[in-house]
Amino acid sequence: MSDANGNERDTSGAVIRPPIAWALAVLVGLALDWLYPLRFLALEMPAGALGGILFLAGLALLVWAATSFRRAGTQIPTTQPTTAIVDQGPYRFTRNPIYLGMFFGLIGLAVAVNSLWLLVLLLPFYVVIRYGVVAREEAYLDRKFGEVYRAYRARVGRWL
Repeated sequence: MSDANGNERDTSGAVIRPPIAWALAVLVGLALDWLYPLRFLALEMPAGALGGILFLAGLALLVWAATSFRRAGTQIPTTQPTTAIVDQGPYRFTRNPIYLGMFFGLIGLAVAVNSLWLLVLLLPFYVVIRYGVVAREEAYLDRKFGEVYRAYRARVGRWL
């Protein structure tokens, strides 16, 4: 990505900050659910507990990933420069544990409140994250770190 002067910016140039995309998916899903509720689970199912477990699993993955970033001394926000390829913690298993945590959180919330709308919004959320954030991050990391990033990418899958 280049700035107005044609200089290369040291960020991924993501189209949206991922927490904002997640919050928008949640808000739109809850608004749609309020306007026109669509349920997908039987009422006798312990949806709150199951959804809570999924949500907390996503949150735990997100916190573990953020802690790994901090230990490596690099930035988490997509608007800040990346200073290191993190390959410790959950980054040994997936290149995108923060986004996986967000997906689990959204699924957990959908289950907890029994809202089909929140599940439906996983698809546009995925598309925005995959193409508007991850694709740009991958291109940025490839430009910035070259072979170090390519070797990591060859070793660790994008999602799982």
